[in-house]
Amino acid sequence: MRFKIGYRTIKTALGMTISIMLAQLLGLHNFASAGILTVLCIKVTKLKSIRASWDRILACIIAMIFSSVFFELFGYHPVVIGLMILFFIPTVVMFRASEGIVSSTVIIIHLFMARHVTLDLLVNELGIIFIGIGVALIMNLYIPSLDNKLKDHQRKIEQNFKKIFDEIVLYLRTHDSSWGGREITETSKLIDEARQLAFLDIENHFLRNENFYYQYFKMRDKQFEIIERVLPIVTSLSLEVEQAKMIADFLEELSEHIHPGNTAIIYLDKIQRMRVEFQNMDLPVTREEFETRAALLHFVGEMEEYLIIKSNFYRIDHDKKGKLKAILGL
Repeated sequence: MRFKIGYRTIKTALGMTISIMLAQLLGLHNFASAGILTVLCIKVTKLKSIRASWDRILACIIAMIFSSVFFELFGYHPVVIGLMILFFIPTVVMFRASEGIVSSTVIIIHLFMARHVTLDLLVNELGIIFIGIGVALIMNLYIPSLDNKLKDHQRKIEQNFKKIFDEIVLYLRTHDSSWGGREITETSKLIDEARQLAFLDIENHFLRNENFYYQYFKMRDKQFEIIERVLPIVTSLSLEVEQAKMIADFLEELSEHIHPGNTAIIYLDKIQRMRVEFQNMDLPVTREEFETRAALLHFVGEMEEYLIIKSNFYRIDHDKKGKLKAILGL
C-alpha cells in the first residue's frame, strides 16, 4: 500500500492544531483535549460529522451532570467512576448518543482529577467541548465533490453493458462462446462502488434525502440483475432460428444507445412490434425449434422488463422534479 496524505488527513491535522491553539489562547485547562474532540468529529461526510458532533455534545453534557452528582456525593475514588459508568453508559445509549461515550470519558477524567467540581471547571469543560467540536464542523464544511467519480462509474457501467449486449448479439448470430465474461464481475463491483459513492454524496447535501445518481445506480443494479438472468437463457440456445437474428438486430441497436438519456419508450415500442412479427410467423416444426423459440420469447420478456425499469426511473425522476418546481413556485 502506497503512502498517501488525503484531504481528510490534512483537515484532521489542521483542525487539531487550531483547536488546541484556540483552547490554549483562551487559557483553558486541559486545552489539548479540544484537539481530541476535533479528531473524533471529523468524518467522511458532512451529515456524519453533524451526527457525531451532536452525540458528543450530548454525551459530554450528560457526563458533566453525572460526574458532578456522583463525585460530590460519593467521593473522588476509582470505584465511584466504575459505579457511575454503570449508569452513565445506559443513559447515553437511551438518548441515542452512544458515539459520544468514548470522548465523554475525557471530561469525566478531567472532573475526577480536579477533585472538586466548580462552576469555573464546568465552564472550562464546556469551552473545550465547543471549541473541539466547533472547529471540526468548520473543517468539515469542505468535502471534495464526488461528481467526477460518479460520472466515471456511470460511464464504465454503461460501457460494460454495451460490451455484454455485443457479446450476446455475437452469440445469437454465430454461437461464438469465446467471451470470458470479465465485464460481469467488473460491473457488479462498479455498481456496488457507485451506490456507496452516491450515498456519500447524499450525506453531503442536507436539503435532500436522495439524488439523481443514487436512483440511477439503483436502476442500473436492477437492470444488471436481469442481464445476469438472461445470460444462461442465451447460452442454452443451440439452434439457429429467424427470431434469434431479429433479436440480435434489436440488441445491437439497443447497445448503441446505452446512456443516461430516456430512450426506453422507443425500444419498448420496438419490442411490441417484434412480438407481433413473432406471432405472424410459422409455427415451430420440431421440438428443438419450439424450445429455442420459447426461450427467445422469454428472453424478450426479460428485455422488456429491462426497458420498463429504465422508463420508470425517468418517470419517477420527472415527477420529483415537478413536485420540487411546484414547491419552489417555478
